[in-house]
Amino acid sequence: MAAQSGLLAEVTRGGRVESHHLGRAVVVDADGGVVWSCGDVDAAVFPRSTVKSLLAIELVESGAADRLGLSNDALALACASHGGEKAHAEMAATMLASVGRDVGSLECGTHWPTYEPAGRALAAAHQDACPLHNNCSGKHAGMVCLSCDQGIDPTGYIDPSHEIQRRVTDVLAAMMDTPHDDSNRGMDGCSMPTYAVPLKALAKGFARFGAGTGLSEGRFRAATRLREAVAVNPFMVAGTGRYDTKIMDRFGTRAFVKMGAEGVMIASLPELGLGLAIKTDDGANRAAEVAMSALMRRFGSEILCRNEADCEILDATSTQILRNWNGFTVGEIRSALPR
Repeated sequence: MAAQSGLLAEVTRGGRVESHHLGRAVVVDADGGVVWSCGDVDAAVFPRSTVKSLLAIELVESGAADRLGLSNDALALACASHGGEKAHAEMAATMLASVGRDVGSLECGTHWPTYEPAGRALAAAHQDACPLHNNCSGKHAGMVCLSCDQGIDPTGYIDPSHEIQRRVTDVLAAMMDTPHDDSNRGMDGCSMPTYAVPLKALAKGFARFGAGTGLSEGRFRAATRLREAVAVNPFMVAGTGRYDTKIMDRFGTRAFVKMGAEGVMIASLPELGLGLAIKTDDGANRAAEVAMSALMRRFGSEILCRNEADCEILDATSTQILRNWNGFTVGEIRSALPR
């Protein structure tokens, strides 16, 4: 039976509602208490790329990042679903070079840059895409770096049985207080495991990622360093024109947000100790974006809306204008959640 869903967003045209996006959403405190919810938030979802920052915790907590001299940009890329722009691909290559490796060590597969101008630039230069352009190359480069630092052969690091994969999976399970094993494992687009967890457990993980509740001192320092690294250069975690980059460029360490595939999105509001998670039924990322901005406006305005510009970016991203190929305004996609 499908999980109970609520109305997250609606699309208008000519003053009428043309489409609806259904799904689930939840706001959780660092103790796991549900502050607000919409739909069945106990039902499991695959977090997909939303958990990249949690997977990167071991890279920092183990001391590998310091020993390898990884920069803030490198740590941000380890948390990224980037657009394959030149700076993204070059940083992934730099991370690999820090352990004497190259693109041949990446097991994420190849796709063309999701940022179209970057793909066109490659084609114009008669160059092919490679695994460095994969939106997950930073996460994978981080896994290779961690393996090499620990003296472990990185070959096969995408396999659930690999020692490094087991270590980062243990971090996921601890952060969310939810089992990660054969019973709830799937395979992500980049061939790494992804584990189905209750939506509210995902939100709890990111409440703790920001607030540090229940974490050891070392793990909280690692989480804080990752959040700060992303805030220094949010371009590295997504790219030109991307929602994640725009939001974190505005709010810095006040808000950590991350989109995943199939309309799953998380946010952490560290100063409030809150974690937010959304999953759209149809997998539409556009609906997750407007719903997330509305939730951050409703539950985070105390620390996010310090001035008019702060409020404006949340308002503008919770109701996004839709234009046709001639640039004419034809409607909007807007959050349908209570304000």
